[in-house]
Amino acid sequence: MMNWILLCAAVPVTAGGLLWRRSAGRRISADRAKRRSRVRAVATMTAAIGIYLFLTQLISIIFGTRESEGFAFSLWPDRVKLLGVSLSVTTIYTWAAMAALIVVAIILRLAIVSRFRADNPKGAQNALELIVETVGKYTGSQAHGTGEILCSYILSIGAFMIACALLELFRLRAPTSDITMTFALAFMTFLLINAYGIKRKGLKGRVKTLASPTPVVFVFRAIAEFAIPVSMACRLFGNMLGGMIVMDLLYSALGNGAVGIPSVIGLFFNVFHPLIQVFIFVTLTLTFINEAIEV
Repeated sequence: MMNWILLCAAVPVTAGGLLWRRSAGRRISADRAKRRSRVRAVATMTAAIGIYLFLTQLISIIFGTRESEGFAFSLWPDRVKLLGVSLSVTTIYTWAAMAALIVVAIILRLAIVSRFRADNPKGAQNALELIVETVGKYTGSQAHGTGEILCSYILSIGAFMIACALLELFRLRAPTSDITMTFALAFMTFLLINAYGIKRKGLKGRVKTLASPTPVVFVFRAIAEFAIPVSMACRLFGNMLGGMIVMDLLYSALGNGAVGIPSVIGLFFNVFHPLIQVFIFVTLTLTFINEAIEV
């Protein structure tokens, strides 16, 4: 009964908000634009509340009120059977992210890159060139003299991490919220740090760098080097896992009221927040590589 009462109440609230917004532009003169915009904003908010109330009560009437459940969370991702093999969902979602990136790359190669024009670039070509140029300049400024190979890696790893984060928009657990995945990414950074350091200074020079300014600090600097992938993995894992938990708590708390609100908040935790983490991970990777190749 309460759902029907709230549903009926939502109709006049929505209609009143829309009519109020419409009449605000007529009754308030144009020279009082600031007051008019404030009134229209309040009217729009009133209409939005009415629409939200109407949708949530309609869902409750059609599907019933969902009982509140205790929030359950597993640190380790679930496992599923695929062709008789037990696989972590992280592995499956990682394959999905890579498959999506491969499809996008093929489409870009066939539909856009093949039509590149040097004399009059426009549209998608400008966007792609801007992305590549920006990543290239940032890579060059943070890790001097590393060449185009590292730029390609940075762009690829950034695209992969973004694709993983976008899986959360479909209520799937992002692979980057699994410590094994973040450690794999951090371990690749660890290998690149030492590969570039040895390439630039040689094995002897790399060891000598760790023993600088005195051999006494060699052990401590070696431990610090091995701590790099651990700290990077835990940093990325903790931030991505925290965002996922917040969204799960929000869905659990709102119940049938999870209409619109999670989508708006998800723009931060599933889009903006992962972009920040990608930027931090990439910056740390380039910083550590630059430290390894410094003379």
